[in-house]
This record gives sequence, structure tokens and C-alpha cells, in this order.
Amino acid sequence: MPDQVPDQVPDQVTKPETDTELATRLAVETGIGLVNLREQMFADRMPSWQVMDGGDAAAQRFIEDQLRTLRPDDAVLSEEGLEDPRRFTADRVWIIDPLDGTREYGEQGRHDWAVHIALWDRDHFAAAAVSLPAMGAVFATDPAPVLPTPERDRPRIITSRSRAPYAAVMVANKLGCDAVRLGSAGAKAMAVVLGEADIYLHDGGMYQWDSAAPAAVAAAAGLHVCRIDGSPLVYNHRDPWLPDFMVCRPEYAADVLAAIWS
Repeated sequence: MPDQVPDQVPDQVTKPETDTELATRLAVETGIGLVNLREQMFADRMPSWQVMDGGDAAAQRFIEDQLRTLRPDDAVLSEEGLEDPRRFTADRVWIIDPLDGTREYGEQGRHDWAVHIALWDRDHFAAAAVSLPAMGAVFATDPAPVLPTPERDRPRIITSRSRAPYAAVMVANKLGCDAVRLGSAGAKAMAVVLGEADIYLHDGGMYQWDSAAPAAVAAAAGLHVCRIDGSPLVYNHRDPWLPDFMVCRPEYAADVLAAIWS
């Protein structure tokens, strides 16, 4: 993980980073550090639990230090960090998951893990980025990703590696979907952004940091993003629990919700 902000060129006026530029840079640089750290730990034959713990801690430390330096007045809600009580009254709250898909990160050769950086401003996302470091890819709210047109006869639904949520099973059966399994909420949501899947549903429980940045990027790309009851996603509630999440191509939204609730 880089230890500090790169030195500025002397006597050169540097334009401050926008929130989206900062989110994107943090997602990318955190990811590069995680890739390098993972390779070194595997080379040193460290057990997977140590790889996972080491990645979580290093990523949290880097992002936390950067935000403390560059956005000291903003609050932070993070999976790995201590509760920041300022967020209960703050307008601007960074919602981050320094390493989403920790289990996959601890498995050599897996690419389905991500870094999530999002900024929630009062009642909307002001910026967000999701990086897939093992793929060398990053997706941000500005410029938003361009959705490809999928070329397949049956919709494709993407679910967890370890379980198929009940809502996803109902949708797959009623819409005749092909199913794909993948780790990390960020990787699954970005698979829909990339056109590799059409629908992503999760109803087994998650936290705000699991879905914040993926939701922001997916919505910016023009995908339909909501709770599985069709209600909007709202962040920075006092309780970080936000148990379900839906991302899909807009042409499937009505059918997906009908399949769940009809």
C-alpha cells in the first residue's frame, strides 16, 4: 500500500482532486497495494487467514490515512474501521469496504474481490468507485461506465459462490435465467455493468459498505438499483445493516420484482 500522497512538483499549482477523482485513485492505489501484498504473502507461504487479515488491515490503514489527510472534515463508515460518531450528524460520509471478498482474496488465483469507495452526501451519492484489482479494472460514477448490449437468448443472474438466495432462485425459475456464481458483492455488481450478467440479487444479509459503491456505480451506468422490495437504497442510517440489494438491467426490473413478490 502506498504510504503517502505522492509529492507535488515544486512551484507547480496542482488542482485539488474532485471527490470522484479521489474515490477512483483510492480504489486503484489500494488495489495495487493489495495485489502486491497478496503476491508477497503467498510467496512467503503465509496461511490464507493471514493473507486475508493482512489485506484487510493494510487496505483500511491506507484509505483511512488518505481520507484523514485529504478530507479531514468528512466522516467515515468502514467495515474495518472503528465507528466514527461524526457520521450521525455529518452531511458527507465516506462509506468504504477496503477489501470486499476477503475470502476470495485469500485464495490464490481468484480475481473476484474488490475495493469499494463511496461518498454519501445527505441523501445521494456524490462520488464512488469500485476497483477489481486482480483484473486491473476500475469503475467510477464519473465518467460512468457505458453498458454493453448483451447478446444472449436467456437472462443471466449472478449469485453468491456459497449460496443461492431465495429471491434469486424465484427469479431464475420464473424468468428462465442461467445462473453464474461469483464472490464479492462488488465483483457481482460490476459483472452486470460489464454485461457479463443481467441481474444480481442478494437477500441474505449485508452491510452498507457491501453495497454502497457498487450501487452508486451501477446506477450511474444506467442500471436499475434498489432494495428487493423495490424501495430505494438509503445510506448512513445509524444501524449499518442493509440486508438486501438488487442490480439489474432496466428492461428486467419490473419482471424481476414481479417474480419476487407475485
